[in-house]
Amino acid sequence: VPSVKPGYLRPLVPEQAPQQAEPWTAVMADIERVVMSGVTHWQSPRFHAYFPTANSYPAIVADMLSGAIACIGFTWIASPACTELEVVMLDWLGQMLGLPEQFLARSGGEAGGVIQGTASEATLVALLGAKSRMMHRVKEQHPEWSDTDILGKLVGYCNQQAHSSVERAGLLGGVKLRSLKPDSKRRLRGDTLREAIDEDIRNGLIPFYVVATLGTTSSCAFDVLDEIGDVCNGNDIWLHVDAAYAGSAFICPEYRHYMKGVEKADSFNFNPHKWMLVNFDCSAMWLKQPRWIVDAFNVDPLYLKHDQQGSAPDYRHWQIPLGRRFRALKLWFVLRLYGVENLQKHIRKQIGFAHLFERLLTSDERFELYEEVTMGLVCFRLKGSNEINEELLRRINGRGKIHLVPSKIDDVYFLRLAICSRFTEES
Repeated sequence: VPSVKPGYLRPLVPEQAPQQAEPWTAVMADIERVVMSGVTHWQSPRFHAYFPTANSYPAIVADMLSGAIACIGFTWIASPACTELEVVMLDWLGQMLGLPEQFLARSGGEAGGVIQGTASEATLVALLGAKSRMMHRVKEQHPEWSDTDILGKLVGYCNQQAHSSVERAGLLGGVKLRSLKPDSKRRLRGDTLREAIDEDIRNGLIPFYVVATLGTTSSCAFDVLDEIGDVCNGNDIWLHVDAAYAGSAFICPEYRHYMKGVEKADSFNFNPHKWMLVNFDCSAMWLKQPRWIVDAFNVDPLYLKHDQQGSAPDYRHWQIPLGRRFRALKLWFVLRLYGVENLQKHIRKQIGFAHLFERLLTSDERFELYEEVTMGLVCFRLKGSNEINEELLRRINGRGKIHLVPSKIDDVYFLRLAICSRFTEES
């Protein structure tokens, strides 16, 4: 972590852009002086904060090619390779995770995958799809109700431990979202969800959307997807699965039990750019019925129409921005230059490091684990007050050598150590 203060950069550069061109050497020299002095080194082997952000040579090279081709792939005709490689890559990736066929384009139906910028975007896109599907249904039953009448009644649900972006999706989508209390293992259970839904229906509300989190941000807890799926299917509610971090581990068959019940979901999302050696941004999302999202986002000016419409996806309808980079190249390069086998090795190695750190902690009676270690995250604390743990974190981060971030659940403050960098070794 750099030791700079806010505003450090302005005095290091001129007040205005240069009138005449400068030489490359001058610019490159300033990278060290101006930029690197203020960079937090996410790829350092001692970076253990947040969650990983992936990076690898194959992905960097593919990103450069994407920049060099410089197409904007909003429709099929705007660059056919950009759309078609994405369709196939998300099928490859879906098969690697063991996703059910009904999510994949190769199943021959309307389903398929799309690359979003972030998991936050995927959560919002799914919410907007769920909203448009429910509005459509309610209007069929109550043609006399206005959009405003229906909107005021819509309600969605997630675990209290779900990522803040789920709450934000509710704000952006203009709907109520309820965060529900998890069980003692921080998991959202089917019964809790069922009770909340029944209560809201009695109060005249319309439940329309549920987010199940596989690998929460604070402690990497897994909602009980199988139970939640039954409740959603029974009430005809859109179920979105957010597996932003932990989803990468499902390329290893031994971790797939965490996504038991995934066939009951309507949409599924994880970030290859977190833990699968693909540079940011590359968030993979699969939809069983993209038509609800296409309908919600469909604006069709003449200048975006083309003759092949309908025979290939126009991804502008599957996302919030119109423009999109050729991100499928990164997946293609990484999957080919590593192969599934080496990506599995990478995941297993990092989970192994988490268990090593867990053993080091449990062999020292001053520490306690806050949560069971399942993936590459260890939640731990000194036995005792929140204050001594805050002091410990201040000392660790104060040295600027190791970076950790804390979290708090039920008023218990703990430290999170995530295995992030591909350069991290046992030593």
